[in-house]
Amino acid sequence: MAQAPVILWLRRDFRFHDHRAMMAAHETGAPVIALFICDAQIEGLGAAPKWRLGLAIEAFAKALSERGGRLILRRGNALRVLQEMISVTGAVAVHWSRAYDEEAIARDTEVKSALKAQGIEAVSHAGHLLFEPWSVATQKGEAYKVYTPYWRAVKDRGVNAPVRVVEKWSAPADWPESDALRDWGLGDGMQRGAQVVAGHVQVGEAAALDRLRRFTEEKIDSYKANRDIPSHHATSGLSENLTYGEISPRVIWHAGWRRMEEGASGAEHFLKELVWREFAWHLMYHFPQLPDQTWRKEWRDFVWHDDNDDAELWRRGMTGEPFVDAAMREMYVTGTMHNRARMIVASYLTKHLRVDWRVGRRWFEECLIDWDPASNAMGWQWVAGCGPDASPYFRVFNPATQAEKFDGDQTYRRAFIAEGQDPPAETAQAFFKAVPKSWGLDASQRYPKPIVDLKAGREAALEAYQDFKS
Repeated sequence: MAQAPVILWLRRDFRFHDHRAMMAAHETGAPVIALFICDAQIEGLGAAPKWRLGLAIEAFAKALSERGGRLILRRGNALRVLQEMISVTGAVAVHWSRAYDEEAIARDTEVKSALKAQGIEAVSHAGHLLFEPWSVATQKGEAYKVYTPYWRAVKDRGVNAPVRVVEKWSAPADWPESDALRDWGLGDGMQRGAQVVAGHVQVGEAAALDRLRRFTEEKIDSYKANRDIPSHHATSGLSENLTYGEISPRVIWHAGWRRMEEGASGAEHFLKELVWREFAWHLMYHFPQLPDQTWRKEWRDFVWHDDNDDAELWRRGMTGEPFVDAAMREMYVTGTMHNRARMIVASYLTKHLRVDWRVGRRWFEECLIDWDPASNAMGWQWVAGCGPDASPYFRVFNPATQAEKFDGDQTYRRAFIAEGQDPPAETAQAFFKAVPKSWGLDASQRYPKPIVDLKAGREAALEAYQDFKS
């Protein structure tokens, strides 16, 4: 009789290198059925991340078929789909990579309990992070609340070497039926924006590994010096691929560490940024309400403005503040936004406009192809002032002075703002092709006047903060 298969339940781990769950499934010696489930968590994604997820699935399915495997797609409740798949295939085990948000933990706990009760082996594996969130603690056994002590705690711990690549697939004699990816409509929400953003994505494991190679060979030396200048394109761009598990964080860590040992001046700072992502997941695991509830308890009575007309102009990249608008437009054209620019637009919304940080968080969740729930939530709270920022003062970024400092030659702003330019840059014109027609925007229109005076907005923010403190 043919050996009973095992199921590899894929989520956000579309790669063959350093994939513990995949390796564990193959080490059983049994045929392996790779399964992706479009469940409630997937259905709830924003337009851009859901579209980009579809590209990741498509690329992985193609790579898997080249190794003799097949990616099975099913839609529905995760536990019910797995039980049905076990019934159809006779599978005796399910392996998957852990997730760390509250909803996923609840789902996976239910799945593991139910499958074990049926006599099915159910095993979760590490793989999304460098360090499991519960494995890093203060001397008092508590979670870290400030980044710098967290970095000091993990930087010399050592990161295990990646597990070997799965080159060939152990296929079953018969494949179960699969949904067609196109029938899921994962890209429907992007509408006409998909065609614009498609020119800027780098999809799949091969592209991600090449991205890492090029960065560590060509850019890492100058990373610390140039990473805050949007027009220099000095960052790795790997956040897109990390989001979908097209590259392992351990592979990135070891590549960066090797360059640090070789004397690359920007390598340690790059590793710190990778650990910033770890810290975000550390916080979210220990404080599951991070995406929706103010992290600092004393800030929970601060009065923010609800969503309003000013926030809508912010969303449309029409605030009249060029650095802010260029950043928002970059997001619609490329699907991502430079990290310095993210801080500027977030500060402008939460400080100069005093709009609730959750309004911005939700919009990023809708529009970013590299959307990461922990990093996004922590980033917004950090900028808003209610998150894990050790700064002793109320931070207000001035977009005009930030532009002068990090975009002094206006290269970044000209790249994404078409109004008043003759001729406008291609990326600046692409903004009007990507955004909804209902916005009624056209490159021939006059660039808007600022919706708030920067000095007055800053003073109002500081006054609101002082009133709150007192």
